Amino acid sequence: MDVPVYNMQGESVGTMSIDEASLGGEVNPSLIKQAYVRYHANRRQGSSRTKSRSQIKGSTRKIYKQKGTGRARHGNKKANLFKGGGCAHSKTRTHADYRQEMPRKMRRKANRNALLSKVIDGEIRVMDSLAFGEPRTKAFEAMLSALKIDRRALVALSADPQSSRNARLSGRNCSDATLIRSCELTCFEMLNHRYLVIERGELEAWLSGVSSQTDKRARHEAMGRRESA
Repeated sequence: MDVPVYNMQGESVGTMSIDEASLGGEVNPSLIKQAYVRYHANRRQGSSRTKSRSQIKGSTRKIYKQKGTGRARHGNKKANLFKGGGCAHSKTRTHADYRQEMPRKMRRKANRNALLSKVIDGEIRVMDSLAFGEPRTKAFEAMLSALKIDRRALVALSADPQSSRNARLSGRNCSDATLIRSCELTCFEMLNHRYLVIERGELEAWLSGVSSQTDKRARHEAMGRRESA
């Protein structure tokens, strides 16, 4: 499949060939959903707490006398029946673990399959370059407008902080754009945004990098593995 390559003025300057078979051949919704739920669950901090009536600050004075009013018997206003009172069954655990496990090869297949869905739907913008002469938010927004991006966009930048510095500073204040490093591209990030903007070189490196090992090579010939001393 040929994907058009654009410049920063929104003009098509060429095409890039992407092998659909290397991305799974067809979209697998169940695999993508499983990976998405896993990424989402692993982001949960698991530290939510609620206070019991003994932990609420305030007066312990009885709100009215015990008998003779015709109303229910109450002590102070910290009961769970009152607004601002404590919870009847408060959460007291120090940490809740919501993490889910998923095989590494399945995660990589899901990430590549999510990219395939973006390519099929025409929601990817491959750029020949994302080089800005100076940090300028107006220039970044003009680029998104020229690319006809009218929804939230995920902009994958180079992992090199020096080469992507101006682009990062230009796009960090754009409310409809999220900046990440291209090596951190996952199905969770891609599905949370309508469009994906990425340089051609970065996309080629991602396709041929660690994410390409979706078979036994991921275990026996893993990329990036440090050689034993």
